[in-house]
Amino acid sequence: MSLTYREIASAGVPIKAWIEGVQLADNALEQLENTAALPVVGPHVAVMPDVHWGLGATIGSVIPTVGAVIPAAVGVDIGCGMCAVRTTLTASDLPDNLKPLRTAIEQAVPHGRTKHGGRRDKGAWGNVPRRPGNLWKQHLESRFADLCERYPVFKNTNNIGHLGTLGTGNHFIEVCLDEADAVWFMLHSGSRGVGNRIASVFIERAKKEMEDVLGTLPDKDLAYLREGTASFDDYVEAVEWAQDFARINRQAMMEAVIEAVTGVAGTPRFKADTLAVNCHHNYVTRERHFGTDCLVTRKGAVRAGAGELGIIPGSMGAKSFIVRGKGNADSFESCSHGAGRVMSRTAAKKQFSIDDHIEATAHVECRKDAAVIDETPMAYKDIEAVMRAQAELVDIVHTLRQVVCVKG
Repeated sequence: MSLTYREIASAGVPIKAWIEGVQLADNALEQLENTAALPVVGPHVAVMPDVHWGLGATIGSVIPTVGAVIPAAVGVDIGCGMCAVRTTLTASDLPDNLKPLRTAIEQAVPHGRTKHGGRRDKGAWGNVPRRPGNLWKQHLESRFADLCERYPVFKNTNNIGHLGTLGTGNHFIEVCLDEADAVWFMLHSGSRGVGNRIASVFIERAKKEMEDVLGTLPDKDLAYLREGTASFDDYVEAVEWAQDFARINRQAMMEAVIEAVTGVAGTPRFKADTLAVNCHHNYVTRERHFGTDCLVTRKGAVRAGAGELGIIPGSMGAKSFIVRGKGNADSFESCSHGAGRVMSRTAAKKQFSIDDHIEATAHVECRKDAAVIDETPMAYKDIEAVMRAQAELVDIVHTLRQVVCVKG
């Protein structure tokens, strides 16, 4: 039987949470109550089973607003999301030793962060290659120039230098196998440094424009921009650009991954366009729900309209899922964006050892050093429980298990 949502009473609008069998931490609940209390939020807040604390608003929440947008709810990684493609390769086509495959991907896609993000940062392009350079010119350059005329601070970012790069933290590139042993490539990233700067500028602008009433908000990070103001219009334009950057960033990386795997010795010729998904899970968009036009912010949530495909990854040692949305109205046609953390990065580093991580990722060709302990599978919720909790939101189309994982 499908598990339905739990309704949580609040001083504001209702909170509908798909959390049966998974943890809802007290600090996340407090954030949800704060969000539900805002006068621009409604008719309710929807909560996904991967819910956990985030800056400003809870990760794993869907927040509809009318006449306003909350920049901190969208977050600093604007347009962060997933991309996956199924190939014509099968498990038997992969080499016994997967290390050269991981190395080829690592060499093709800049990842991580060095030199404090400076000019010689290995996580950015020194000389931008043709692919991201062309995508920048075709889809992003002119609109970015317009934004920079009004906000010159955006120029001082690693914008084109980050197009086609992975980033840090929980961003990853994986080679996976599905239930039929078909090979998939999957990756997770967003709008990188330029998206972070756009978010930071407008989060501060929202606080400044609400300065006279900021003290009345349950959390200053929930400051919002009112529709009809120049700041609102500028933010909507900037956030749409950043979301496009994020989508194109994933496209560029995926093309680089396909090219890199093609060049690995012994790999047979293959196609990688049999099924592809590219979806945001940190973003804001205009939609209509319950008869009202609103701005829907999905902070760590994926759109799951009827028949729409989405991606729900586990951790770097667990399963991931290609799903098809059921169009559940109460969830604002949404589902979770992953497993969701059960502990902070600091706590994970204190609790788990390198040996613990090696054991948990024994079946995956990946980094097994102290620098990735904060991303070890045990730091995340049980993805199986998360999927059970949202059975009325999505159907599982494919179950993936990773065999290679590149972490930033």
